[in-house]
Amino acid sequence: MRKTRLSYLVLAIVAISALLLGACAKEPDLGTEENPIVWAVVPSGETERVVSGFESVADLIYEETGLVIDAMVATEYAGVIEAMCSDPAKAQMGSLATFAYVLANEKGCAEAALVSVRYGSAVYNGQIFVRADSGIESLADLAGKTFCRPDPLSTSGWIIPSITLKAAGVDPDTDLAEVVDAGSHDASVAGVYNGDCDAGASYVDARGRIEEDYPDVMDVIKVIEISADIPNDGVQFVSGFDEEMKTQIVNALLAIAETEAGQEALDTAYQWGGLEQQGDGFYDPFRQVLDAAGVSVEELQ
Repeated sequence: MRKTRLSYLVLAIVAISALLLGACAKEPDLGTEENPIVWAVVPSGETERVVSGFESVADLIYEETGLVIDAMVATEYAGVIEAMCSDPAKAQMGSLATFAYVLANEKGCAEAALVSVRYGSAVYNGQIFVRADSGIESLADLAGKTFCRPDPLSTSGWIIPSITLKAAGVDPDTDLAEVVDAGSHDASVAGVYNGDCDAGASYVDARGRIEEDYPDVMDVIKVIEISADIPNDGVQFVSGFDEEMKTQIVNALLAIAETEAGQEALDTAYQWGGLEQQGDGFYDPFRQVLDAAGVSVEELQ
């Protein structure tokens, strides 16, 4: 009996020691090889190019700060939002387009830090296009047609176009024959070029991104609608992210954007020509566009 009690005592001590060791085991610091900061992105174009660009940006950030960042590529913006909004967060940083950011912010899990600059501007425009030989001349002609979009949460590729179509009397939910998720802005243009869709939408001017493969794309694809100004995409952090670390990354990105290597990497990743600091208020005009159209973020997600 004594031996059995002693055995139980030893086992109990071992178990308690294991629990104490487990409790004392410290998770590796965020931003290290063992626990990298995850930056979630969606391909705006060819995936390998986007990944290569973000990996180069991450390497440059490491040189500036010593922080390790891994790029995570999601197929759609919904995947980035899910990664940032999960508990615990699967991604601490994101590069969300306008609507996707507003949605993530409304969910309480994303805060804007930087906005991209393209062609000297922090805003851009969307476009709706068709084949020049299609006979389609106006948005009203799109009733009964197929439509290519980059992503259901793409601001220039679907959110604004869907509002614009409704204003023209074409309900995108009922009047279009089919809506095709092309997967990227490049693919949306290519889909219309190849005849997979009658019409499509993208940012202005995604046609140039496929010009190497389709030299006559500017002639074959005709733009029939250009949107009002839309805030650019950028860099966001999960709510509650360490402020000191955020400042390090933001300052590093701003510095990188001023270098030749940084400009090349940012252009390869997302065709970013630069970055500027902007908070959540930068997106208020877009929220006002939604309000004026009588739609809510919840309706469009």
